[in-house]
Amino acid sequence: MPAPTITDVRAIMTSPGSGSLQKRLIVVKVETSEPGLYGVGCATFTQRHRPVASVVDDFLRPLLVGRDPRRIEDIWQTIHVNAYWRSGPVMNNALSGVDMALWDIKGKLAGMPVYELLGGKCREAAAVYRHADGSCPTEVEDNVRKYVEQGYGHVRVQMGGYGGRATPTQALESSLTGAHFDPAAYFRGVLTVFEHIRSTVGFEVELLHDVHERLVPIEAVRLAKEVEPFRLFFLEDLLPPEHIEWFAMARKQCTTPLAMGELFVNANEWKPLVEGRLIDFIRCHISDIGGLTPAKKLGTVCEHFGIRTAWHGPGDVSPVGHVANLHLDVSSPNFGIQEFAGFSEIEQEMFPGCPEVRNGYLYLNDKPGLGIDIDEDLAAKYPCPDGVLDWTQARTPDGTIVYP
Repeated sequence: MPAPTITDVRAIMTSPGSGSLQKRLIVVKVETSEPGLYGVGCATFTQRHRPVASVVDDFLRPLLVGRDPRRIEDIWQTIHVNAYWRSGPVMNNALSGVDMALWDIKGKLAGMPVYELLGGKCREAAAVYRHADGSCPTEVEDNVRKYVEQGYGHVRVQMGGYGGRATPTQALESSLTGAHFDPAAYFRGVLTVFEHIRSTVGFEVELLHDVHERLVPIEAVRLAKEVEPFRLFFLEDLLPPEHIEWFAMARKQCTTPLAMGELFVNANEWKPLVEGRLIDFIRCHISDIGGLTPAKKLGTVCEHFGIRTAWHGPGDVSPVGHVANLHLDVSSPNFGIQEFAGFSEIEQEMFPGCPEVRNGYLYLNDKPGLGIDIDEDLAAKYPCPDGVLDWTQARTPDGTIVYP
């Protein structure tokens, strides 16, 4: 059989759901000269979906048509340097969509699931955590208990969203749009809700929390220290990438496990944290760092420094991206936990092959490749909306724009 060649590369944009559940997902499809042989990959950058699609359609298609899809490493390196300037989220997501699709093709050619090509399973399934929010401690407790009753052993606890946005604030009268929050009220609320959950639900369930960069560095360090008695599984995104030097101070102050990385797009952002053993979990958004190829390498590096994986898995990652996370999870000895937001009915219909969650664990279907596909006709019925996002315009009570 002659070597297959890439015949087309294109971005598929879709937005299943509605209202606050609406998502802008991007899936890349790489087609080959071999009849019926194609791959899909996640390139979802929901805040800037159209630039990613343009890179895929206008730049990567002419770059890749005619190449051998089996040469994953060579193609990854070629795309990475071809724009000259590199390691930005738009380019990395476009690269990721192609990279995942090539792994999907490779697995189909081999007749094996992708995890077999990554070294085989280390575990049968991946433990996942869910998100319990609420406007008050008792409402959060109720939502934590619901997940525990469903078999989940790990729950992320928030109160009022990131930064406690539902907490009343003394906001100034202003025409400035955005999601206002009060950092001081948020700080107090975190301690209050965790004290309540531990005193009512107990210590048998593992609890997590996402700071989402909402505090100035010294207050973030203080929070990491003050939540220590609540024995968190990890405290997430304590600081933004611009302030990673402060992790050394946090490490000296407490033993609260720290998770970091969902905003990283460049290896120079995670290297100091890994080399210094200043975090306990790496949780990059794998499409933002360029796909499965760099994520597998990063996971292996972290293994040698005693750092576990906790890949970013929010609701605005496509099911293809969730499946890619899962192939890494089951084949990595230093897997820690997987974030999981669940799949809607329309997503399960649109993406046949979605993994199944049972008793707090996520299971793959063991089909060749990634084991998931996209129904393009159905996806076309849910076009991506345009418009400005409010939640990434986070503001303090006086109207100052801050890290979201």
